[in-house]
Amino acid sequence: MNILSAILFSLFFLGIIGVIINRLHLLSLLLCLELLLVSLFLNICTWSQIHANFSSLNFSILLLTFSACEASAGLALMVSLSRSHNTDLLANINLLQS
Repeated sequence: MNILSAILFSLFFLGIIGVIINRLHLLSLLLCLELLLVSLFLNICTWSQIHANFSSLNFSILLLTFSACEASAGLALMVSLSRSHNTDLLANINLLQS
């Protein structure tokens, strides 16, 4: 395992730890999810370049597209929730009482 793969795998696990720990604000949770998806994209691109398997690049482009859609939907959800509840704290948001 080269140093680049080790760094990218550590970024992925840092994103998982961030999702587990940062459950206070919605924005920090969305940023950790974005870190997970970008590190997966970079891992797939690196893996396909090391093993000369360029057929997996289609999956990486699909993953990057999904990541952009997830980011836009997450930010729209955050704006909507912060306008209706006047906070972005996940503990204060109860969608059943709206």
